[in-house]
Amino acid sequence: MKLMKQRALVFRSSSQSKKKKFDIDKSIFIKPKTFHLTVLMLKLWNKDRIAQASDILQSVSSQVNDALENRPISIQLRGLTCMKGSPARARVVYAPVLEVGGEGRLVRACKVITEAFVKSGLVLERDAKQELRLHATIMNVRHRKSKKSNRRNDSFDARAIFRQYGEQDWGEYPVPAVHLSQRFKFDEGGYYHCCCSIPLPEVAQSE
Repeated sequence: MKLMKQRALVFRSSSQSKKKKFDIDKSIFIKPKTFHLTVLMLKLWNKDRIAQASDILQSVSSQVNDALENRPISIQLRGLTCMKGSPARARVVYAPVLEVGGEGRLVRACKVITEAFVKSGLVLERDAKQELRLHATIMNVRHRKSKKSNRRNDSFDARAIFRQYGEQDWGEYPVPAVHLSQRFKFDEGGYYHCCCSIPLPEVAQSE
């Protein structure tokens, strides 16, 4: 399950031309409609655990907003990075996330969420020990639609993309909500099915 959602559609207008230009299988690009920030993974294999997770997320809503000092939070996406390995043999390429203002409020809010779920027992020990690394995945070879027999060793050459876009500033985006999202199931808009959500402080609308 994935919790924090950010619909930052950084490749919406030009992704098709870039896929062809760099000779990269288009199936490994993440669909823009599913862009998100993952806080942690949960193991929710039945309806009872989903209901428990939903209750936990709702119960920490006020604490999350307190961590954000009840102010809107925005992120900046800048550059490209490989999750593991090098651009020559990349498997996952993502855009690093920076909190606009650099006050640490976003990390504190994520900590509130993580601690609540770890305490509940819904997080595997190995996942609980993972260091938080907020990022927006751009490409992942696990999504490649091919008949290769050994996909564990699959990779692609991303050096040309890194040369052209490795330092690109992709812009700033507000984070409007925290979602408990179900993998492999999607809503009508193309985003992951939302089991539960809590709103984050919004920018006040001018009259």
